[in-house]
Amino acid sequence: MNAEERILPLDALLVRLKAERAAGRKVVFTNGCFDLLHAGHAFLLERAAALGEILVVGLNTDASVRRLKGPERPVVPQGERAALLASLRAVDYVVLFEEETPLELITALQPDILVKGEDYPMDRIVGRGIVESRGGQVVRLPLLPGRSSSGLLARLRNGR
Repeated sequence: MNAEERILPLDALLVRLKAERAAGRKVVFTNGCFDLLHAGHAFLLERAAALGEILVVGLNTDASVRRLKGPERPVVPQGERAALLASLRAVDYVVLFEEETPLELITALQPDILVKGEDYPMDRIVGRGIVESRGGQVVRLPLLPGRSSSGLLARLRNGR
């Protein structure tokens, strides 16, 4: 399956995941803006993928990123961010979401495992209650120190 075929609207993704689950595959979910994809993202996604058989990445749309990060973001448009994510070996599916949090998406997808970076305290992980109420697992993964899109943008703005 090529990268374009792995970027799906929610309704098509739900159909695919039904088949994946019927085959006994565990679904892992994580989300983010993934603006200026960097090694820290790749590190997190590879570790998340290792927790199950199918990794779904929820990607904030451009409008959602602007609401969260300000009018100058995202730097990379959603179509390109989605294509970059879908081209990574670790990522099975990418689905965009318009809201500021992935709560509605997590509710619809019902992942077996929800993954966030360790910078998120467990009690602030959106969707935790939904996943745990079904017997699923919420996992916080370590981050690569000093790697963030915001930090990278700051260095670029300062000419470093």
